[in-house]
Amino acid sequence: MSLANVVVIGAQWGDEGKGKITDLLSRSADMVVRYQGGVNAGHTIVVDEKVLKLHLIPSGILYPETICLIGSGTVVDPKVMLLEIDMLLENNIDISGLQIASNAHVTMPYHRLLDQAMEQQRGAQKIGTTGRGIGPTYADKAQRNGIRIIDLLNEQRLRERLTGPLAEKNELLKTIYGVEPLKADKVIEEYLSYGERISPHVVECSRAIHTAARNKKNILFEGAQGTLLDLDHGTYPFVTSSNPVSGGACIGAGVGPTLIDRVIGVAKAYTTRVGEGPFPTELEGSINDQLCDRGGEFGTTTGRRRRCGWFDGVIGRYAVEVNGLDCLAITKLDVLDELEEIKVCVAYELNGNRIEHFPSSAEDFAKCKPIFKSLPGWQCSTEDCRRLEDLPSTAMNYLRFLAELMEVPIAIVSLGASRDQTILVEDPIHGPKRALLNS
Repeated sequence: MSLANVVVIGAQWGDEGKGKITDLLSRSADMVVRYQGGVNAGHTIVVDEKVLKLHLIPSGILYPETICLIGSGTVVDPKVMLLEIDMLLENNIDISGLQIASNAHVTMPYHRLLDQAMEQQRGAQKIGTTGRGIGPTYADKAQRNGIRIIDLLNEQRLRERLTGPLAEKNELLKTIYGVEPLKADKVIEEYLSYGERISPHVVECSRAIHTAARNKKNILFEGAQGTLLDLDHGTYPFVTSSNPVSGGACIGAGVGPTLIDRVIGVAKAYTTRVGEGPFPTELEGSINDQLCDRGGEFGTTTGRRRRCGWFDGVIGRYAVEVNGLDCLAITKLDVLDELEEIKVCVAYELNGNRIEHFPSSAEDFAKCKPIFKSLPGWQCSTEDCRRLEDLPSTAMNYLRFLAELMEVPIAIVSLGASRDQTILVEDPIHGPKRALLNS
């Protein structure tokens, strides 16, 4: 069996079910690398009827032999990460394979306070951030004013690095937002205690990955959020503060593109997004409620109710292009089981013209009206299907239509939250690239 290094990305606005797919693919991986985002991401995994919710730690941690590396492109809230570590230990899950990049940036308490204050001040123009301090952490990183994991391991270095930023942030919090300033000694004491606990897991990110690559290990790169939330290529300004697209794996992990063998996209059988921003296929009324309730569409990180809509083939094709997708995993097909009719957006109408591409202008995107193709539903349960032959013919036709519309084959079909509720059409890592469900 040939080896492969694989990137898994979200092909919509996030919340596509990447956690389950990453968990599935981690069985073939020696190392799983989370390459961007922070605790604004979240994924739910069901193991032996136990529901585990993770925000930073890759789902590959469930496999004792798998190294799980939080890469340098992530921003780490050590308080949240330690809560996850404790949760895993309470469930008797071995965390000896957990590694944290020494040069990953740290979300500090002033980042959370600023994030929440700025979002509140935006009022009607709010972006819909999670309020977890992700944007301000990345802003400090870009301004070369950030605190990194390695700084938490040395009191003198942390004190020196924190003095300027904390003074600046306290002035902002007090003068602009009317928020009580933070005390330096208290922050230093708290974060040094975090550093002490995580120090056994700290590694040099790029070196760890390249050592694994030289030893012919399988490496799985895991993105957070989704393509349409990408800072450069998403529905700006309603985006995250990093690059979830596949190219972000190279920067956030410290590897060259020649190390990547395959890119797998994850998409729901319908579309959701959380927070603000245009959403052409968004539904209202009973069908929206039905999708939300059957799909359990509530954010892992915030608990916010997700907005639901029909599958959008325009953003799907865009995701295929900007990520260079080799194949797709379609999740939550079972959520559509009860519907008599299912619609798929095949194009948009913009200013009276039909367009089949994703517009870069947020104003144009907000004006886009979906052009739908209607397909018959199957109106029977698919939850117990474990092979393609078990699926109703109309469900198979729906999957074929999506594959043809997006011009990329489907390798995995997920029909529920549990590990076993999955149809593996073809080995997505080692199978032939174009010989999957595509016709």
